[in-house]
Amino acid sequence: MRSTADITLRRWALALVALFGLLVGGTWTTVKVTTSYLLEQDAANEARDWAEFLAANVADLEQIADGEQPVAASMRFFEIARKSGQVFRYVIFNRDGYSQLVSDRTTIAPVDLSEFSPQAAQAIRTENPLVAFRKAESPDLPAYFAEAYVPVRVGNRPVAVVAAYVAQTDARSLFYRAFVAAAAALCGLTALSFGVPAIAWLRQTREKQRADRRIRYLAHHDSLTGLMNRAHFIERLECALEQGAADGRGIALHFVDIDRFKSVNDTLGHDGGDAVLKTLAARLRAASRADDLVARLGGDEFVVAQTGVLDQEQAEAFARRLRSVVIAPMRFHEHEIVATVSIGTAVSPMHGNASERLLKSADLAVYDAKSSGRNCIRTFSPEMDVAMQARLALERTIREATEHDKFSVCYQPIFELRDRRLASFEALLRLRDAYGADIPPAVFIPVAEEMHLIGRIGVFVLREACRAAAAWPAPMKVAVNLSPAQFEAGGVSEAVAAALRESGLAPGRLELEITEALLFANDQRNMSELLRLKALGVAVVMDDFGTGYSSLGNLWMFPFDKIKIDRSFTQGLGGRDPKVETVVKTIIALGRELGMPVTVEGVETADQLRFLESVEAQQVQGFLFGRPMPPADAALAILDDLRRQGDRPDRPEPGRLPLQLVT
Repeated sequence: MRSTADITLRRWALALVALFGLLVGGTWTTVKVTTSYLLEQDAANEARDWAEFLAANVADLEQIADGEQPVAASMRFFEIARKSGQVFRYVIFNRDGYSQLVSDRTTIAPVDLSEFSPQAAQAIRTENPLVAFRKAESPDLPAYFAEAYVPVRVGNRPVAVVAAYVAQTDARSLFYRAFVAAAAALCGLTALSFGVPAIAWLRQTREKQRADRRIRYLAHHDSLTGLMNRAHFIERLECALEQGAADGRGIALHFVDIDRFKSVNDTLGHDGGDAVLKTLAARLRAASRADDLVARLGGDEFVVAQTGVLDQEQAEAFARRLRSVVIAPMRFHEHEIVATVSIGTAVSPMHGNASERLLKSADLAVYDAKSSGRNCIRTFSPEMDVAMQARLALERTIREATEHDKFSVCYQPIFELRDRRLASFEALLRLRDAYGADIPPAVFIPVAEEMHLIGRIGVFVLREACRAAAAWPAPMKVAVNLSPAQFEAGGVSEAVAAALRESGLAPGRLELEITEALLFANDQRNMSELLRLKALGVAVVMDDFGTGYSSLGNLWMFPFDKIKIDRSFTQGLGGRDPKVETVVKTIIALGRELGMPVTVEGVETADQLRFLESVEAQQVQGFLFGRPMPPADAALAILDDLRRQGDRPDRPEPGRLPLQLVT
């Protein structure tokens, strides 16, 4: 359908065309009227000149008009005159309007039977020429000619009327050519003076309409994919929900989120990411019916509203079809991209009657799908709402703790196994909920990373750990964990340098623990950041060694200062699988050969300790040696260790710990 603006513009265009037509038609009419007038004047002048010529050269004109025969001199004049000029025929009438003599191309003779002419009588009566135009009906006559009845005066009285038949064909052609050229020029000037501004106005109006349509389109659609945007989608969804309620059918909302979309942008650039988004949008549109609603809510989030749903099973079947369509491999230049999606489904009215409630339910479902490992489909259930409320409460706690420094740092001791000497502490972040209960780090740290707050939290831990360690006697060290998310945010080396500078701690007493995930992609940015940290003089430790996929390659790719064996290996010592002991023994030997001290985490039993002593492990950490403690208790542990080391000149027996170290 044409829009109101298009109809209005069309009417204006037709009005302008009509006005231009009127101008051209008026110009042409003016030319015709002017031409006719000039021809009439020309004929009248020609006839008048001829009548005066007759009066001057025919002495017996009055007698001829009275019916007498012309004298010989007059006849000779008539013979000469008829062969020249535009007058191809003339008639001499008397004062009463009756013809007396006729002259044409062939004969000159008085009339035998006089004929009355009303035109001649009128010319005598009015004493003015009377002109009429004729179009020839005979091939013997000119195509166009004029009849001019001109009174002839002798003295002050009219004595006769000369009717001159003046050929106008050439004159008419000349006038018409001249005036047609003038009319064409005038129409051209009119077109230029009127048409150019009109065309410019029409073009500007059309451009404005196109711009307005584009603005209206962008107000309702996503510019990249052409799908509906969030605002327009919610508006349409409200109408669909009302219609579905009237028809007794539901709406299934399918929230589609691309898994790990950031890695696509990082690998292929934003052009590759845009290609994935446009391909996914096209596939969702193709998999949906004409009555379904497809929208891009933003980023890598899409939503499909399936109309006419009878039950949850139908909605889940459609979600499976959507997933099978969108996860098919796609190509970008020479690259093949396999993108998986997480889909959350909510069905009205059981999961919400309003658009925002249904969107929230689908959003909770897709969050559950991502929490379940991604690349799957989840349908909303009330338990998800409870989990989301708990998640929101945790986010509020984390945000408040970040803004008001409500985090705390505890320190777990690390011992040199050979002489049971306290070597360092690992700084561990702690957070309590509103009721004072500890929230496990494995719970709140991933959430803080998703909230992009881990950078600020990491700076807090660095400052607290460096300030605490600066009060300890040298060479006691402190170890701080660095998250890959901190490297992604950037500025790690600057934050470390600032913490060292503010606390006055010697760089050699700070150990920074990173996981293999940081080096898994061989990211040059991360490697450059690690080299800057090494340049500061701090120690870089590979944490959770053995749990990644490229451990040995990472050991020679970067000069680590220490290796930490993950607690999962320690828990397997003494178990059914003797290969665990072989792996731990091999890692300790490898560290020794590479000149990298090895710390074994998670030491909790005496049997584990005896095995580690047998393979000559360098450092141990775990509940058997001490639990995480507040800074004051860490200071007391250091004093106790110094006193104990001073009181005991020789090494303790293998497998035995001083009682005061067990907490």
